[in-house]
Amino acid sequence: MEDKRLEATARLLEVMNRLRRECPWDREQTFDSLRSNTIEETFELADAISDHNMEGIKEELGDLLLHVVFYSKLGEEQGAFDFADVANALCDKLIYRHPHVYGEIHADTPDEVKANWEALKLRKKHRKSGTLGGVPRSLPAMVKAYRVGEKAAGAGFDWQKKEEVWDKVKEEIGEVEAEMKAGCKEELESEFGDLFFALVNASRLYGVDPEAALDRTNKKFIRRFNYMEQQAEAEGHALHDLSLDRMEELWQQAKAEE
Repeated sequence: MEDKRLEATARLLEVMNRLRRECPWDREQTFDSLRSNTIEETFELADAISDHNMEGIKEELGDLLLHVVFYSKLGEEQGAFDFADVANALCDKLIYRHPHVYGEIHADTPDEVKANWEALKLRKKHRKSGTLGGVPRSLPAMVKAYRVGEKAAGAGFDWQKKEEVWDKVKEEIGEVEAEMKAGCKEELESEFGDLFFALVNASRLYGVDPEAALDRTNKKFIRRFNYMEQQAEAEGHALHDLSLDRMEELWQQAKAEE
């Protein structure tokens, strides 16, 4: 099994070398030109994982691995790093952040492991970038909000009891309502942001992934809305021609079908 993995890795690296030499498209790629494609591939992998599509996960992992190899090749050409440097740096990081496996620290639960992980990251990065400096700027806003809240909590800045977060949520709802009456769009946007941030923190405290939760709701809404359109079409109507009462009937039918 080990030989098979090593052979596959060596084959992949050689394929990348040849493509970089002989393919006009691959030759002209740079770190910057690949960036958006890498982000897209990451989301395609996320879709396959959400669908529990094992064949799709395998394919998308391959696409993402191509980008790791491609960036490593670009780094090698610039004399900055190569694939071995990337892999070894990762191994060093994993060993450093798992002292309960490679050292004398004890961690018997996932929560203890996570707490140790965050503490080690802070110890290494805090002097340069602070507690929140390690959160990628390009993360989607909801994911970033979750990570910001998580890291702040790791530094001790959090509610003592998770139930207390609802006071903050209610406070932010009140401020959104006040800005609606005031009519200032810029301030209203700011208050909506504060409300979303509070809700993300609430989901974190209750062990819910807000991105997964919202994605689940999006899929549910799309499924029900498609049902409404299909039923309206079957009755010889466009959906927008129906009354709101009839739309509500179809919506309830869609819910009952689930």
